[in-house]
Amino acid sequence: MNLSSSLMGLRLAHPFVAGASPLGGDLDSVRRLEDGGAAAIVLPSLFEEQITMAADGRIRHADPLDEHHAAALKHFPAPADYAYQPEEYAEHVARVKCAVSIPVIGSLNGTTAESWLTFSRLIEQAGASAIELNMYEVMADFRISSEAVEHQLVHVITDLKQYLKIPIAVKLSPYFASVANLARRLDHAGADALVLFNRFYQPDIDITTMTASPHVQLSTSAELLLRLRWLAILHGRVRPSLVATGGVATPEDGIKAVLAGADAVQVVSAVLRNGPAYFATLRAGLAEWMARHEIVHIDDVRGRASLKDAPDPAAFERAHYIRTLHSWKP
Repeated sequence: MNLSSSLMGLRLAHPFVAGASPLGGDLDSVRRLEDGGAAAIVLPSLFEEQITMAADGRIRHADPLDEHHAAALKHFPAPADYAYQPEEYAEHVARVKCAVSIPVIGSLNGTTAESWLTFSRLIEQAGASAIELNMYEVMADFRISSEAVEHQLVHVITDLKQYLKIPIAVKLSPYFASVANLARRLDHAGADALVLFNRFYQPDIDITTMTASPHVQLSTSAELLLRLRWLAILHGRVRPSLVATGGVATPEDGIKAVLAGADAVQVVSAVLRNGPAYFATLRAGLAEWMARHEIVHIDDVRGRASLKDAPDPAAFERAHYIRTLHSWKP
């Protein structure tokens, strides 16, 4: 039985990868992830705001000490609150690369290429197997169009692909008017993987203090369905590797992602709940399922539940939307 997968040309023993999380922040927990069975590790992100603050004392082109900008920037963490300063991040990548034998993927989180070009190169030189770009931003500026947002994203990838030799994965939000069109444009720009999808950690509201109250909520299987649909739509229609992230809480969830077309499956919340050894549980669950169905190689079923051969994926989705609405009986 063969569970091996290929992600951006990187060989994985199986599809389950440790996504970016605090567990990638120190060598002990990184070794625990490898010992627990992770096929690769995505390190925690270096944020664009860290880079610009260290370089010129500015966040989003504004000085946090200027009274005109202080109110808008006061919610950003202080430099000391981040796990690593920009100059330390590449060193951490190099230490992790020496500490484990599985692929190590660096992560940059932000919205522009201005500071990433230099740091992405440093991460590459530190030995990272690939880089994941986490393009996280809630567009609250009424003047910026959706076309401008997508153009900026594609432009960043185009620039970085001319600058880097290692593969680039793009972690996407589901909140685009046409995810399929953007996926194709990123494909043409040279992206090596599409990671579906970013989770928006939206702050709650504390009704006692009447202020925003940010806190992390771990994902559950309920979040998986959105990922499955887009994996199924994109599989076989774009060149980049497809990665599922968000909502993989059980071995069954991982199997569904592979059936939809995932080349790899990032796991974070389930590992934070159950510990790094949960990767062995995920791998064993996949192997048992394959044995039960007499499947020799995982590639034999990857994308079996996708829409690769559907003549009109949009019609398929519309039909199942209507059927779903009619499936409930009182």
